[in-house]
Amino acid sequence: MRLPSKKLGIPLLLVALCLLPFLSNNYWLDVATLALFYVVLAQGLNVVVGFAGLLDLGYAAFFAVGAYTTGILMTVYHWSFWLTLPVAMVFAAVVGVIVGAPTLRLRSDYLAIVTLGFGEIIRILAINLSITGSASGIYGIPRPSIGGYVLGGQLDFYYLILIVAVLAVLAVRRLGSSRLGRAWMYIREDEDAAEAMGINRINMKLLAYSIGAVIGSMAGSIFAVKMSAIAPLSFSFTQSIMILLAVVLGGLGSIPGVVLGAVLVIALPELLRSVEDWRYVIFGAALVAMMLFRPQGLWPASYERVKASGRKGQRARKGDEVDVEVGLDTHKYNA
Repeated sequence: MRLPSKKLGIPLLLVALCLLPFLSNNYWLDVATLALFYVVLAQGLNVVVGFAGLLDLGYAAFFAVGAYTTGILMTVYHWSFWLTLPVAMVFAAVVGVIVGAPTLRLRSDYLAIVTLGFGEIIRILAINLSITGSASGIYGIPRPSIGGYVLGGQLDFYYLILIVAVLAVLAVRRLGSSRLGRAWMYIREDEDAAEAMGINRINMKLLAYSIGAVIGSMAGSIFAVKMSAIAPLSFSFTQSIMILLAVVLGGLGSIPGVVLGAVLVIALPELLRSVEDWRYVIFGAALVAMMLFRPQGLWPASYERVKASGRKGQRARKGDEVDVEVGLDTHKYNA
């Protein structure tokens, strides 16, 4: 029996990613590692923006929370890296709840401005607090180890972030297809209608914000030990915009689309290095063209493909079976 292309394609992609280090030089291996970092970060932001519809312009703050938590615990208190991971994730979730509780009642542009301010507050705190190393940052962060083996080479961190990226994709995919994911999508489409159906929109938003924060903090923790040094410049507003760009470029709410967007955001500027003076102009022009001619993203989610094909909003013909969603349950009726 012939296997579906989708089921065959995913294992082949994983095999190709595992073999990639042996088919490329150190430079492209470093680019691939950075792209995988963006895959993790973009999947976390996809929960917030793509699923729940919350425009977050300060997502790099959670990246910073994870990196600084791991950096401080390892350099000041001499913790093992593996013990700092759950602490960083819990701390990021707590920070997400503290910031989100008073702000997630806002909508659209107002929410975007507040999240932008939050991202800048975290960066300014990192610059001014002595425990974060002020503007110089934290240096000399030890490498993690498994048993007696120290993860110190490019290859080690490539496979480490690859494992985390695969886990992040699987987790976000499960969330998107769950009752929780459907609740977020209802809130994204119409908050008032979702609340009328019995969905607590504030709690659901907080949960999306916290889960996105946890995923971002994981990437931050691994980034800290990979670089062995972190500074506030690495968590600027530009980082938040690049992560958001990966989500929008690939397709809001689309798991494979966000992966593709993250890879393109990192790979395209590198591929254009031969035209150094013009590469960002070409990159920007390509993004503008894409937004004009394919605003739903390069690999839109299934519901966006339905919208693009013009099928959404068509009236059901008599005798057709249609889905009617009540609360978080779906029932089938004949039109």
